[in-house]
Amino acid sequence: MGRSGEYNMAMDEALLEEVACHGGAYLRFYRWDPPTLSLGRNQPNTFDDVPIVRRPTGGQAVWHEHELTYAVVAPIAVFGSLRNAYCEIHTRLASALRTLGVEAVLAPAHPPIRPSAHPASCFASSVGGEILHRGRKLVGSAQVRRGDAFLQHGSILLDGSQGKLSTAGGETTVVAVLGRSVSFEQVVAAISGTWGEPFQPTALPPISPSAHPEIASLAPR
Repeated sequence: MGRSGEYNMAMDEALLEEVACHGGAYLRFYRWDPPTLSLGRNQPNTFDDVPIVRRPTGGQAVWHEHELTYAVVAPIAVFGSLRNAYCEIHTRLASALRTLGVEAVLAPAHPPIRPSAHPASCFASSVGGEILHRGRKLVGSAQVRRGDAFLQHGSILLDGSQGKLSTAGGETTVVAVLGRSVSFEQVVAAISGTWGEPFQPTALPPISPSAHPEIASLAPR
């Protein structure tokens, strides 16, 4: 079942607060209903006529529809650094995608794009450590730090396109790669089955709605 963009971002924020204050580590999978455009924390809003939510993380716009969104929330010390976390999480996701038959690899490191050259779409270009299939971007991710904890969440494109974003076109999807349908549940199972330590994945993190009224107020009725 999908949730609204506001609910999904509030849940990620609540998880980050939980880990920053009390520790723990979580891996969450989720969908979006209705389909929603998420914008990076500092990205200008130049889009109209679609549901929009702003992420706590940076990066560029992502259209969330035929995809799986993951969120990792953990102490930075679990991975050693934010950069190590970014690459290690992508290594684990790529390994899971390969069990489904997707030739997923990590992009090589190269100089970052100058701020003035940033495209509006997350999937229009790739940076070192991101997940590619034959040069086309399959997963888009972003991070934010809160004290000694971090949130990394990202979109694994299952089907469809980022066509609502005029600068998209550098992406590919799991269905396009495999030539067959792959469900949200199948990808979750692949990631869960290959993730390993230091923590186990959970579909719904153990956070009490009573402790986080912003989550309760956004919960579907």
